Amino acid sequence: MPEHRQQRALRMGVIGTANIAIRRIMPVLAAHDHVDLVAVASRDKARAERVGAAFGCGGVGDYAALVERDDLDAVYIPLPPGMHHEWALRALRSGKHVLVEKPMSDTYEKTLELMSTASELGLVLAENFMFLHHSQHAAVRAMLDESVGELRLFSGSFAVPPLAPESFRYQPALGGGALLDVGVYPLRAAQLYLTGELDVLGACLRVDEATGADVAGSVLLSDDRGVTAQLDFGFEHSYRSTYALWGDRGRVSVRRAFTPPEQLKPVVRIEQQDVVTERSLPEDNQVYNAMDAFVRAALTNTGPMADMSAIRRQAFLVDRVRRAARIVGDPKSSPHDALAQDMGLR
Repeated sequence: MPEHRQQRALRMGVIGTANIAIRRIMPVLAAHDHVDLVAVASRDKARAERVGAAFGCGGVGDYAALVERDDLDAVYIPLPPGMHHEWALRALRSGKHVLVEKPMSDTYEKTLELMSTASELGLVLAENFMFLHHSQHAAVRAMLDESVGELRLFSGSFAVPPLAPESFRYQPALGGGALLDVGVYPLRAAQLYLTGELDVLGACLRVDEATGADVAGSVLLSDDRGVTAQLDFGFEHSYRSTYALWGDRGRVSVRRAFTPPEQLKPVVRIEQQDVVTERSLPEDNQVYNAMDAFVRAALTNTGPMADMSAIRRQAFLVDRVRRAARIVGDPKSSPHDALAQDMGLR
């Protein structure tokens, strides 16, 4: 077992050995000056030990054994969405701060329970939307008055090519599907610029008949000002990760909105009348920034992070999209089932 730092540090464990944990999160946690990465858990103990050895921490062959350890202050949970609620709730009830991969859970009601539990226990609960921690979005907000003017339309897309067939993203029982995996990004980004609770004017989810998982979708939203958001996402597209703001003075588009590499200088395109300019913004490390924000909140024991209301709004919006969506491709669903249910006809 490695000798851990004795300085004031957040003692963290990781529940699961998902690809994002190994490639993006654990390298940052292991190198962070105020984190003591203690252990990682997998249901495959040999895998846990291999991953732990790579990052200088222990490997545990059981999620529950890690959650119940008394040498941890916090846990990071990169499990499939359908497992988030169970393990986040167990971690909170064991007195640990929790950072959980997006989405917070696979239903609105489960998210509310996690938020309520964290609030009652005075613990930090955070949803890991790392793109929110990149400085390019604050820079874009600063451009709005001059370059966009009064906002009329937000558009956003996040889609990736088909994934490995064995991925949990094609398993509805584990919370798979494009809405919860990539659709949540443009939904969350829209809330940075539209105001209040958003109305779902229309939605469509295309379901793969073989797996029952939604693999593509589109959503139309509106806020109480009449500003609309047009969103697209999926698993069967060429890669696209972008959003744009269109107003009465111009249009600003963000080319690498959700997963920019840390060495990338993001380019923002500004279109106004007959003038098109491109502005290069500073590179930034959104992974480090997201981890650092969680670590600082947990170390100062400030209780639930300030964006708890944003977590609730996001979960509520995802739930409304799911309920309103026209389902295409699923032989078990009629295209009008969701609408009929909302109208009390079924």
